[in-house]
Amino acid sequence: MTNTIPELYGSLVFNNKVMRERLPKDTYKALRKTIQSGTHLELDVANTVAAAMKEWAVEHGATHFTHWFQPMTGFTAEKHDSFISPSGDGQIIMEFSGKELIKGEPDASSFPSGGLRATFEARGYTAWDPTSPAFIKDGSLYIPTAFCSYSGEALDKKTPLLRSMEALNAEALKVLHLLGNKSVKKIDTTIGSEQEYFLVDKNLYKQRKDLLFCGRTLLGAPAPKGQEMEDHYFGVLKPKVASYMHDLDEELWKLGVPVKTKHNEVAPAQHELAPVFDTANVAVDHNQLTMEMMKKIADSHHLACLLHEKPFEGVNGSGKHNNWSLVTDTGENLLDPGKTPAENTQFLVFLMAVIAAVDDYADLMRVSVASAGNDHRLGANEAPPAIVSIFLGDELTAVLKSIEDGSDFLKQKQTLMEIGAHVLPHFAKDTTDRNRTSPFAFTGNKFEFRMPGSALSVAGPNVVLNTAVAESLSQIYHALKDIPESERSTAIEDLLKELIRKHKRILFNGNGYTDAWVAEAEKRGLWNLKSLPDALPQFIAEKNIDLFTRHQIFTKEEIHSRYEIILENYSKTIHIESLTMQDMVKKDFTPALFSYVSEVSKEALDKKKLLPSLPASYEEQIIKTLTKASEQIATALSNLSADTLQAEKMEEPLAAARYYHDIILSDMDALRAAVDQAEAIIPGCYLPYPTYDELLFSLR
Repeated sequence: MTNTIPELYGSLVFNNKVMRERLPKDTYKALRKTIQSGTHLELDVANTVAAAMKEWAVEHGATHFTHWFQPMTGFTAEKHDSFISPSGDGQIIMEFSGKELIKGEPDASSFPSGGLRATFEARGYTAWDPTSPAFIKDGSLYIPTAFCSYSGEALDKKTPLLRSMEALNAEALKVLHLLGNKSVKKIDTTIGSEQEYFLVDKNLYKQRKDLLFCGRTLLGAPAPKGQEMEDHYFGVLKPKVASYMHDLDEELWKLGVPVKTKHNEVAPAQHELAPVFDTANVAVDHNQLTMEMMKKIADSHHLACLLHEKPFEGVNGSGKHNNWSLVTDTGENLLDPGKTPAENTQFLVFLMAVIAAVDDYADLMRVSVASAGNDHRLGANEAPPAIVSIFLGDELTAVLKSIEDGSDFLKQKQTLMEIGAHVLPHFAKDTTDRNRTSPFAFTGNKFEFRMPGSALSVAGPNVVLNTAVAESLSQIYHALKDIPESERSTAIEDLLKELIRKHKRILFNGNGYTDAWVAEAEKRGLWNLKSLPDALPQFIAEKNIDLFTRHQIFTKEEIHSRYEIILENYSKTIHIESLTMQDMVKKDFTPALFSYVSEVSKEALDKKKLLPSLPASYEEQIIKTLTKASEQIATALSNLSADTLQAEKMEEPLAAARYYHDIILSDMDALRAAVDQAEAIIPGCYLPYPTYDELLFSLR
């Protein structure tokens, strides 16, 4: 199999190699110019590209094409049209025009718009993104596209991402050229998204309404064993899981997704997949495709793939670590410190631009990862806290301290790792380390944003990060642009000192899980936005609207539309969870509880009938405990039902979201506590759904 991987990789992608082979030279050059520099693509060029793309797709078994886009649902969308066109004699020909390639007109009426589009304005437009290659899946040619309303507002996640990439490129180039590096013509943001997920048996999954409707378990007593033995992390892959991972790798390789790493994660039944870095918009497309294929391949293996951030209570949830860097068209990583970071002015300038950006817009960074699911994960002992801070490691922290103090940086001598066995190789110990509790950590030549949840589109966090860094670079450029070249070195040093003093409050290398850090962060004036209703109002704060509009990422109307959409999605998510939980308790769990109590009562009575002197204390204790639990369940269920009806009447989005967070989730917690206490006593043969024992430990 290994020898065929190079042939397999990208075999279903209309990539640069295919374009070079199939397109006329002039057309290929024009298309490459569009991809590399963003120049407008003429219709005659698009027609030639479309014809070659159609021919290639048909050769690979495609009969249809679709404009593939990413609406504000967080998922992808597609409408398929065949290549056939009647020829007039009862026959058909296979056609695909440049116009069909570059523009589509899907019905936008049922996609979230947050008030951007009136109900009667149904038309939307999709526009080809030539920087993300087309691919073939399930007999259709998929064309990555942006999605906008009839009046031109962005209705998707790709459009603002592309805008933010352009803004960052423009500002980064100005600074880089000011620093004397004038050979660079383009700077791209690159992303590597580590994707965590759970796998459970599909038949067990189908028996859980909460997993089917909500993606997470709303009820469930803990299994006797969880993750406390720490034996699952990086453990031997179970055969069924290994087979799934093998097929997933192959299918993703065919689609040009450069997946590289796979392993067991901390929680039982939890795993991780990580790709090689790619340009930001391509990486986002690839991650959306990865999540889709994870579920599809799982289904063929009689498994269910869970991407919810917290599908099981009591064990780790799943995140999606967003590894972010800046790379030039000359192959240079602007966040690579080199061997002497204290003397690397270019690196220090871009490092401080990122630090300043994260400090100034930490509230937006938190907003970018806010969701109903991620609220359950952030701040728990498997994820960073809701407080945004930056980990640099000891060496870079010392470098910045020396700059601030105006003192010489004394680089620590690199030491060899002494493991104790002479047969083992000696290697140099890194001067940096990973901090799993840090939301935003420097890891060698990139920053790892660890707050995004596993189900999230990483477009949002990268829009915020790109835009915030573009703003920092803009400020740096304007501070230096009028300084004579002979004085610029001193000016840069003074500017770096100023930036360090202003933004060092965001730097923290310690344990982010402690109460002491929460108190310290408050003293430093850092945000601690614990939930989505706490965080989201910052999205429409004046300074943040100003940021996005100044860099032309969003219009003010687009910002407010997203604010409305996210709030409504949050409330709808918890509403569905509430209704599902009520349904499960009333129709499934309560009958099981009563059946078991009835059976135990019958057993106790039969004993007394047989021999009145026989003790039945155990049976009586079970009956008392479950009767008490049933009363607690009845009260909690009544509260949840009444409060949910009240929530349904609320019209103001933020007030509704706060009510769902403060009241409905609290009601659900109370109901779950009572149900889980009872479930722990009731034998499995009475329970109407699979338990945590089965869900987390059934795969072999």
